[in-house]
Amino acid sequence: MRPIRHLLTAVIAALTLAGVSALAEQRPNVIFIVVDDLGYGELGCYGGKGISTPHIDALAASGARFTSGYVTAPFSAASRAALMTGRYQTRFGFEFNPIGAKNAAPGIGLPIALLLFPRS
Repeated sequence: MRPIRHLLTAVIAALTLAGVSALAEQRPNVIFIVVDDLGYGELGCYGGKGISTPHIDALAASGARFTSGYVTAPFSAASRAALMTGRYQTRFGFEFNPIGAKNAAPGIGLPIALLLFPRS
């Protein structure tokens, strides 16, 4: 009886370890949706009624819905630059929001050598 019990224990332990190993190898699916001039209260999943957002609402219903968000700048270009680089935009000279002719000035925009997210 003991050899069978030991064999069953070994099989159960192996299956348990295989299951834990398979779970550890799974990576989470993360989607970033970045939009300009859209307040969180405008989406249906946050109670908005003015804009129909059924696909975003379905994503929120089947995943995680965040109720607090923070950005690194009060305007979109610098916030996107920080998100794409994983760095505060003041660390690479993108703390302002150049518009019009200032966009053509040398040194405006993301530095060419800067690695962006997702990194290959």
